[in-house]
Amino acid sequence: MGAGHSHSGIEPGGAASASGRHVRRLWMALGLGLITLLAQVIVGLATSSLALLSDSAHVFTDVLGVSMALVAVMVAQRAAARADRTFGLYRAEVFAALFNAVLLFAVAAWILYEASQRLSDPPEVPGVPVIAVAVVGLVMNVTAFALLRSGAKESLNVRGAYLEVMADMIGSFGVLVSGVLTVLFGWRYADPLIGVGIALFVLPRAFTLARGALRILLQHAPAGIDVDAVRADVVAVEGVVQVHDLHVWTLTSGMEVASAHVVITPDADSAVVLAAVQHMLAARHGLEHATVQVEPAQGSGCHDLSW
Repeated sequence: MGAGHSHSGIEPGGAASASGRHVRRLWMALGLGLITLLAQVIVGLATSSLALLSDSAHVFTDVLGVSMALVAVMVAQRAAARADRTFGLYRAEVFAALFNAVLLFAVAAWILYEASQRLSDPPEVPGVPVIAVAVVGLVMNVTAFALLRSGAKESLNVRGAYLEVMADMIGSFGVLVSGVLTVLFGWRYADPLIGVGIALFVLPRAFTLARGALRILLQHAPAGIDVDAVRADVVAVEGVVQVHDLHVWTLTSGMEVASAHVVITPDADSAVVLAAVQHMLAARHGLEHATVQVEPAQGSGCHDLSW
C-alpha cells in the first residue's frame, strides 16, 4: 500500500489563495469607500434623503465587507503553522464572504422598511446637494469597481467585496437620478422609490454570494468540476481498476482539493500509477493538490465507510 500527494501543497503563510493576490486593490477600494461614506452620511442626514442614506448604508457595508475581506486574507496568510491547523485558516476568507452576504440582506431589508414608511408621506428632499454627493460617490464606486473586477472572477472573498461595491455604484447612480428628478420636477416619490430599487437590485446578488459561500463551507464539489468525470478519468489511468472514497472540495477560492483511494492491478507499479493519476488530475481538472492512496487489488485492508 502506498500514499502520496502533489508537490504543490497548501502551506499557511503564503498568498496561495485567490484573495491573497488582490490585497493591494482591496486596500485601495477600502480607502475610496471611506471617503464616499463620510460625504454621504453628512449630506444624507442634512437633507433627510432616504436614497442617499440608503446608499450610505450600502457604502458602510461595503467598507465593513472589504475590511472583513482584508482581515480574512491577512489571517489566512499569517496563521502560524500548528498541528491543529492542518489547512491553515483559509476558511476565514469564506466566512468573510458569507458575512458580506448577511450584511447585504440586512441593509436591503432596512431600506425596504424605511421606504414603506415614507411612501405614504414622502419628505421634501433638496436635490442639488444630493446630486453633488451622488456624483462623488459614483466616481469613487466606479473606480473601486474597476479595481476589484478581475479579482471577483477568481475569489469568492473578493467577489463579496466586489458585489458590495457594485451595489454602491448602482446606488450612487440611483441617488443621482433621484436628485435630478427632484430638481427638475419636484417629484417627492423619486427618493423612496429609488431606495426600493436599490434594495431589490441587491437581494438576488446577496443570495448568490451566500449560496457560493455555503457550498464551500458544506464541502460541496466545486461548481466547475464534474465528479463523475473525475472518477471516470482516474479509472481510465493505466493500471487502475477501481477508485473509491473520492472527495473533491474547495478550501477557499483558488484552492481546490481532492483525495481518493485507487486500486491497481497486481503487476502495476504503484509509484508510476500515483504520478500518472496526480498528473491527470492537475492537467485535466485543475486539481493540483490531490492526496491519492494506492492500494493493491488484494489485501489492501481498506474497508467501506458508513458515512
